[in-house]
Amino acid sequence: MKGKLYLIPTSLGDNESLTNVLPQHNFSVLKSLEIFIVENLRTARRFIKKSGHELPIDAMTFFELGKHTPEDTIQSFLDPALTGKSIGLLSEAGTPCIADPGAAIVSIAHRLKLQVIPLVGPNSIIMALMASGFNGQQFTFHGYLPVDKGELLKKIRQMEGSILKNNQTQIFIETPFRNRKLFETILSNCSRQFKLCVATNLSLPSESIKTLAVADWKKETVDIHKKPTVFLLYK
Repeated sequence: MKGKLYLIPTSLGDNESLTNVLPQHNFSVLKSLEIFIVENLRTARRFIKKSGHELPIDAMTFFELGKHTPEDTIQSFLDPALTGKSIGLLSEAGTPCIADPGAAIVSIAHRLKLQVIPLVGPNSIIMALMASGFNGQQFTFHGYLPVDKGELLKKIRQMEGSILKNNQTQIFIETPFRNRKLFETILSNCSRQFKLCVATNLSLPSESIKTLAVADWKKETVDIHKKPTVFLLYK
């Protein structure tokens, strides 16, 4: 019998108690595993240790998965599952395979006819959409927007067009140290008719979620420098 691939969510930040953001069932699954595919070895080890796993960390097997990991190497990570051992896939933060490289391993797992089991957990993109007040029936996640200013302005115009033509909420993120620059570019270039939601440090005690018209944001101060933030644009 083949093993299973469990997609195990992690916390979005340094929560004092993991049980505040993750179901108890996740910990039961986690503690049954000794092989993990992870995005970052150090943070994965810390998360597993904090979860209360009874097996010593050094007795576990870890495979590191990055966006540049060769496909043949990725496939070898699943070899233990072919011999009956289940494997856990951990994201760097939040839900595996959403805005992280985990989708590659899941695609291979399906090709190998392994059972893939997603577990419930926090996802900053969905949480931000839930709390924005924007259209949750039709939306687009763009990931990171272009760094080049000309390309960025072009992308903003495209997003505005999608809002007006298709009634789609536009969702995007930025590297935390560039949050402020992106925020200021949006305020300087988006039409006043649009609304912007800024969702920062989701699920943490310092969480902040605010939706305002672009024009009203210009009167506000917002602390998003070096803080994980999701931006949403709508009408």
